[in-house]
Amino acid sequence: MLVTKQTNKQGLLFCRCLTGLLQMYSEEQTCHVSVSRPPVHHVVTTPFHRPPCSPKVNIMFMKTHKTASSTLLNILFRFGEKHKLKFAFPDGRNDFFYPSPFTCSQVKDYKPGNCFNVVCNHMRFNHSEVSKLLPPDAVYITILRDPVHLFESSFHYYHRAVPLTWKLTDEDKLAEFLNNPTAFYSKEAFNSFYLKNLLFFDFGFDNNLQADDSQVTEAISSLSKRFQLVLLAEYFDQSLILLKELLCWTMEDVLYFKLNTRRSSSVSRLTPDVRAKAQKWNDIDWKLYQYFNDTFWQKVRAYGIERMKEDVNELRRRNAEMKSVCIEGGHAVEARNIEDRHFRPWQPLGESSILGYNMKKDIDPKYKTICKKMLTPEIQYLADLGVNLWLTRLWGWIKDYLISTNLY
Repeated sequence: MLVTKQTNKQGLLFCRCLTGLLQMYSEEQTCHVSVSRPPVHHVVTTPFHRPPCSPKVNIMFMKTHKTASSTLLNILFRFGEKHKLKFAFPDGRNDFFYPSPFTCSQVKDYKPGNCFNVVCNHMRFNHSEVSKLLPPDAVYITILRDPVHLFESSFHYYHRAVPLTWKLTDEDKLAEFLNNPTAFYSKEAFNSFYLKNLLFFDFGFDNNLQADDSQVTEAISSLSKRFQLVLLAEYFDQSLILLKELLCWTMEDVLYFKLNTRRSSSVSRLTPDVRAKAQKWNDIDWKLYQYFNDTFWQKVRAYGIERMKEDVNELRRRNAEMKSVCIEGGHAVEARNIEDRHFRPWQPLGESSILGYNMKKDIDPKYKTICKKMLTPEIQYLADLGVNLWLTRLWGWIKDYLISTNLY
């Protein structure tokens, strides 16, 4: 009997110790909202007699590929810099070691328990790890694009980095690929993920599943619970109005110029046949897009159709004003025609198809800083924010060398 009581006491003591250790570990791994609220010195007055709100500052932006995400990133950089928010940045490069699944160790100077306001660089999404960086009230947002147009864009941007596509010989390589994709694609091949269901892959799932697999339905359901707003690239202005509403930001906070856009001559003209084949090849992304296209328009209707039209017109008017203030000639130009290297965008391997801007030289001094920030591409903005990009710059030098020596 004595042995049993002693054993029970020892067991109870062990359980208490274990519980304490687990609690300490949990607290060490979790970001607490109390330490992540920097001051934001304005309150936004809302319409329809609703009470004023305070801007939300804890944000996870899942940056997807070829979806106008660079433009949205610039908006987040400007808001975060203005309000002195704490960004979780990668170390050595501009992404979180994509395509590896995200882990907290990829964040510069991360220590368990570190708390951040904004996570926004390219990653392969891993919610269990991301959630350790942000407080419980963080808003999760992302952006999607019609998978056919996304595939066309990603194919032209990345196919030189996918060795299996080097066998393509036709002038229209995109059509040649889609006529027989399995001849130029293998799920085990280097960088193959860029050319099939790229959105689904970015979110951390298997992009080679069948679209009717139950895992796809479960994945979409889990994303719908994780993300409070899924923006659509085709309706970017409407998306920004919904974002402004969700985050309680001002119209000034969501002004933008289109960044990382291609010259029109580099965009493939898709026939109905090619479009159908691209949609079938990216059938999981199409299913994902259809689901969130439906939820997007539900949000627009809840916001109010007429109210949305008015706010979109106001956003476009304000953007046009900024364009006339900031941009020389009022339009984007070829990279070779950009005078200031600070405004030259990153180019895909083997070509120079991404446009950028020249900033006016006679800008009113009160607009000079905001113009510069709005026109700054992602890589340069990250450097301005103090991010070490030595790996990205090394690859840039190698890429430029390959191009200059006609090796690509």
